[in-house]
Amino acid sequence: MSGFALFETSIGMCALAWGPHGLVGVQLPADNGEPATRARMQQRFPDLHEGPPDERAQRAIDAIQGLLRGVHDDLSHIELDMSGVSEFHQRIYAIARRIPPGQTRTYGEIAEELGDKGLSRAVGQAMGHNPFAPVVPCHRVLAAGNKPGGFSAGGGALTKLRMLDIEDARPNGMASLF
Repeated sequence: MSGFALFETSIGMCALAWGPHGLVGVQLPADNGEPATRARMQQRFPDLHEGPPDERAQRAIDAIQGLLRGVHDDLSHIELDMSGVSEFHQRIYAIARRIPPGQTRTYGEIAEELGDKGLSRAVGQAMGHNPFAPVVPCHRVLAAGNKPGGFSAGGGALTKLRMLDIEDARPNGMASLF
């Protein structure tokens, strides 16, 4: 069974799409609320229909809602269907998925783990194209100097900082903005 469903979280209306091999995409809230989130899912997944989530998708929804309420769940138990993701991006996402809630890493640190500090920009691009946020926690990956850098979700870097605040992450002792 495949489909997509919208669900409310502490940061707004999110959505996820699933297929027989796991989640195929997650959508953080769009700037214009539920209609924009739904439209984005219909654009991203034109062959899928909105409907009630299957059991596996519902477990993922529950876990994402928990994370966005402050439950320290790394979401590593959520199965992702990465068949449409390049091998290079899969490697980056695997590293990002090992960052626990409340902690951060920089693009450069992930590039070093890949074996080449020069890949920092490519890591940033992969994070910007992440189809699984927050299951692949790109919000925990920061620019040099632990600056927030960009964030492609609605609200941009402020949403990223809000998500880090929910997890009680304090890069460089950064005080809460919320």
